[in-house]
Amino acid sequence: MLLGRTLGLFAATAVAELLGCYLPMLWLSGKGSPWLLVPAAASLAIFVWLLTLHPAASGRVYATYGAVYIVIALAWLRTVDGVALTWNDYVGAGLALLGGGVVALGHRAA
Repeated sequence: MLLGRTLGLFAATAVAELLGCYLPMLWLSGKGSPWLLVPAAASLAIFVWLLTLHPAASGRVYATYGAVYIVIALAWLRTVDGVALTWNDYVGAGLALLGGGVVALGHRAA
């Protein structure tokens, strides 16, 4: 239960971060209105708030979050940008999750 909740929190945090960066990119590239900065700012505020909900504010948690972020970013690439993923993307995502799992589960309390 805790693992599922934590992974869900990581995924929501990653989506908020991606959206908060994607919307200004649309405006800066001339593909969107300056009004996109309003939901972008809100999304980044939600991203920061979600960071405060993570199990611990430590490098270990953020390293694990980074692995989940990679997977969510590739899903974003596929669904939002419409770019087909390659085998390299899948292998890289798997390696990132494996590394994040080693970091998260390999910790022993002192």
